[in-house]
Amino acid sequence: MHIAVTGILLGGHTFGVAADELRPVLWLVIASGSALTAIEAWPSLHWVHQGNGVMVLLKLLLLCLVPFAWRARVPILLAVVVLASVASHMPGRYRHYSLLYRRQMKS
Repeated sequence: MHIAVTGILLGGHTFGVAADELRPVLWLVIASGSALTAIEAWPSLHWVHQGNGVMVLLKLLLLCLVPFAWRARVPILLAVVVLASVASHMPGRYRHYSLLYRRQMKS
């Protein structure tokens, strides 16, 4: 669901779909991303300060900027897609590297 609504959101903005039609999709992207973050972080918050968690939080932050930086929405959404691609394909040594503990955590 999350990937699908993200694609719909980016495509809608790219092709000029009316903002009123896209705002609910934006909130679905934010809600589904937040839900996935909560699932990933449960039962330990160690995930949040590891490479993958930081990338996810950055994506959510960028998505939350869209309503306030409406004119920059397409570049922001493209940045979200790039971050998602990098985060999902980066090696484990970066995915599980803890910025807090300055070492790779066990996966």
